[in-house]
Amino acid sequence: MSILIYNTLSRKKEPLRPLEEGHVKLYVCGITSYDYCHIGHARSALVFDMVVRYLRHRGYKVTFVRNFTDIDDKIINRANEQGIDCASLALRFINEFYTDMDALGTLRPDIEPKATEHINEMIELIQELIDKGMAYPADGDVYFRVERFEGYGQLSGRGLADMQAGARVEVNERKEHPMDFVLWKGAKPGEPKWPSPWGEGRPGWHIECSAMSRKYLGETFDIHGGGKDLIFPHHENEIAQSCGATGKPFAKVWMHHGFVTIKDEKMSKSLGNFLTIRDVLKQYEPEVLRLFIFSTQYRNPLDFTETALQDAVSGLERMYECLAKVDELHTTSTGQDSVIIDKDRQDLSSLAERFHKAMDNDFNTAQALAHLFDTVKSINKGLRLLPEQPAAEDVALLKATAATFRELAGVLGLVQQNPAEVVARNKAKVLADIDLSEEEINNLIEKRNQARAAKDWTTSDAVRDQLLAHRIVLKDSPEGTTWEVKK
Repeated sequence: MSILIYNTLSRKKEPLRPLEEGHVKLYVCGITSYDYCHIGHARSALVFDMVVRYLRHRGYKVTFVRNFTDIDDKIINRANEQGIDCASLALRFINEFYTDMDALGTLRPDIEPKATEHINEMIELIQELIDKGMAYPADGDVYFRVERFEGYGQLSGRGLADMQAGARVEVNERKEHPMDFVLWKGAKPGEPKWPSPWGEGRPGWHIECSAMSRKYLGETFDIHGGGKDLIFPHHENEIAQSCGATGKPFAKVWMHHGFVTIKDEKMSKSLGNFLTIRDVLKQYEPEVLRLFIFSTQYRNPLDFTETALQDAVSGLERMYECLAKVDELHTTSTGQDSVIIDKDRQDLSSLAERFHKAMDNDFNTAQALAHLFDTVKSINKGLRLLPEQPAAEDVALLKATAATFRELAGVLGLVQQNPAEVVARNKAKVLADIDLSEEEINNLIEKRNQARAAKDWTTSDAVRDQLLAHRIVLKDSPEGTTWEVKK
């Protein structure tokens, strides 16, 4: 089965067919480097980190380009507020971005171009548009003629008249049409500037991605990605200026991820309701944040709640605990019969097939994670059934499934640590949070088990209540009694 990707441009899922056989060229819009990154940025970075990892897992070569916008009105305003130059501010927050991405364990893109290092490429592209009548200079600025590009609005699904009617268009006498957008901004006092055929100035926001993607991926490439907030005007304008210059298709597939919300409201700096990546990582492990983000398919909105993060904590613990138990398995040839029934054996051996089917369907990480958690249940069931001296084939099956589990979870950047060490660390954190040692807890559980065997329910209940007073919750099953700390 081929990989299906939802294309915002066609509004349907399409099979991935790279222009170059076996080689996917991907461009993703990166950050404007003027502040710390929030969880919305984390979702973007992790979504495309997952896409790159999965495509490579499936055997594709991937060339991944993600840019930095290091000159912009926001950067200029913030630099002026702090009394420093724009280049220093932009470089500082590019470095802070790397700190956050390294903490999340994301793969570095193959190419990370900065806007200020590609001014010449932007000027060349703008000149091409002027030569073709698609753009016009006006008092030091240069604007794109939206009416000259027949397909304007195809990505967002809105006609030019509808856009104009619904937009707050700033009156600008230099424009031929109110929706024309700027390609080059004439210099203003105190702002960074570069020489150009139209006078000193700086590039508009939209032109940079068209110029840089063309330089590194060609005039037409496979996938262009970003958040849904970029569909209009940024990506719409990229299409217009790129196709207007070359007369060729720009990106074959447009991928857009949904927003991160807080109480169903988009998380953004302008609304003041954002949480930085580093603030969240002070409380939660990076893999917890990954599990939380991938618990929802990338195109859907993702509501940020403490409950959802705690669920991710518990889910990750279940994964590591399961793998740690499998790592402890040892066997010699005993001649024992298998205790894992055929249905469970089939469930365990089909993990990769089920995982791939989910991910091939527009990178459905939510469904892929469901298959991973189902496998945790199946492995744990198998472990409970194993006798003291298990059959070699059962141990081999569980170990092979665990190895496959690690490989597939790795596509999502999960279970990248030593399971035994993680389990020990988690247990130490739990014990540090209560005033009972593990030995004391186990002794009380044994006391309760003896009371239950003697049908001394008064003592049994008293021990349970004693442990509960320390936030220790007991869980009884046919395989024995386990405990956890009530949060």
